[in-house]
Amino acid sequence: MGDERDLATIAMFYRRLQWAALAIAALSLLWLLAPILSPFVFAALLGWLGDPLVDRLERKGYRRNNAVILVFSAMSTILLLALIVLVPLLEQQLVTLVESLPAYRDWFVGTALPWFEQRTGLSVLYWLDPEHLIELVREHWQRAGGIAATALGYVSRSGFALLGMLANIVLLPVLAFFFLRDWDLLVGRVGALIPRDYFETVRNLAKESDAVLGGFLRGQLLVMLILGVLYGVGLWAVGLDLGILIGIIGGLLTFVPYLGPATVVVLGGIAALAQFGDWQHLVGVAVVFTVGQVIESYWLTPKLVGDRIGLHPMAVIFSVLAGGQLFGFLGMLLALPVAAVANVLLRYAHERYTHSRLYAGEHPTIVAGGSVGDAAAPPAPSPDGAPPAA
Repeated sequence: MGDERDLATIAMFYRRLQWAALAIAALSLLWLLAPILSPFVFAALLGWLGDPLVDRLERKGYRRNNAVILVFSAMSTILLLALIVLVPLLEQQLVTLVESLPAYRDWFVGTALPWFEQRTGLSVLYWLDPEHLIELVREHWQRAGGIAATALGYVSRSGFALLGMLANIVLLPVLAFFFLRDWDLLVGRVGALIPRDYFETVRNLAKESDAVLGGFLRGQLLVMLILGVLYGVGLWAVGLDLGILIGIIGGLLTFVPYLGPATVVVLGGIAALAQFGDWQHLVGVAVVFTVGQVIESYWLTPKLVGDRIGLHPMAVIFSVLAGGQLFGFLGMLLALPVAAVANVLLRYAHERYTHSRLYAGEHPTIVAGGSVGDAAAPPAPSPDGAPPAA
């Protein structure tokens, strides 16, 4: 009997070791293929987001291909209209930014740095003096030459990167269409590979992950769009030349908690000081920020997002940074989906743990008003030494 138990333990250990090796191999392959997987992951996200609409149209009597064409056309039209509106606007804002750079430089050198030096006693202007910088380059010309060679190598490689980016842009709609059309088929094939003993558990976890992540992403995209428009229009109304650009950046960064609003405050404050140099426009930026925060906190996030992902803001920030560090842009795309699924799995693991023998013990004690596993204090013996009554 003991030998059979030992053999079963060894077999379970080897099975877990095989799964761990498989997971390590999959992560290694993902790390190696990260540069070319970005369009596939982005297209898969688009297909996954559009699949519920396709399924809804199918339930109304549309054939799958017709429903896919309708949804894909609607998504393409929305994206095209966004590009038609945003590209000229962003181009104008970038031209304004380039034209405003001398004014920002003068404000930075003539106002911000002297104020900083006055408050801290640090000499920063000396290190930014052109003659001092030229002298530093002369003293370290060999190192400067190495940096220049590295920069030239990067510039030469950037041409290939640009071609790769253009290829990804061309591939994206094609891949998105196929993912949208074959999504149910792909899910069915993956489901067919799951061992039957674990099928119900995996299906329930997949449904929960899909509901959590789908609701979060769809709601978060709407929040980003609304806040980007709100911040951009508000800062433009305050009078900032770069208000629309700052608002768009703040809206896009809203998916990272606190980063979007902080961007609006910092960049908007710098733009107000460099352009006007008075406190009235700083107050205007603060008003736009406050209105945006009130609308986001009391209406947008509760109504559109809620607590669907169930992650602490620090966990979201860590997930995005860790994904970017490990897998670059692909990791940033996958950060929140992976974190949401991991959170669902951790909740399931916690539930299993609290119902396990390891948590409850070999002989769990049930105490009135308590729970399984609560330790009950032994009753005190009676003064005459007799055993306590049961």
